Amino acid sequence: MRSYLIVANQTLSSRSLAEAIGARLQEGPIAAYVVVPLVPMGGRLTWDEDASRTAARERLDDVLERLRGLGVDANGEVGDRDPVSAVRDALRGRQVDEIIVSTLPKGISRWLGEDVPSRLRDAVQAPVTVVIQTADEIATV
Repeated sequence: MRSYLIVANQTLSSRSLAEAIGARLQEGPIAAYVVVPLVPMGGRLTWDEDASRTAARERLDDVLERLRGLGVDANGEVGDRDPVSAVRDALRGRQVDEIIVSTLPKGISRWLGEDVPSRLRDAVQAPVTVVIQTADEIATV
């Protein structure tokens, strides 16, 4: 069984990520560990960590339920607000075949602006694939 680490936040319910997971499911059963980095909600200088953690946990629980409904052996956690640190923490004691980073499009994505994909490739051994939510998905939300 192939094992994937999925790192996402706002794009957890995106069609782009669902298609990427579906493509991997076509190759056979998979296990997925989902990491939702804690994203500050509120202002830039102050934020409510409890509200942010609750929102991230709700998104995580929703995606885990959907993945399990597809037959995926799925678990996950709310991670550090830095996606690279969150992935490194999640990889402790865990082997994965691929890391899938799901993010918003360039210009909107903080992760792309901070070059998270390249930072991850430098920090981990597993291949890193980036899935970018399409602009038309954002327009329909």
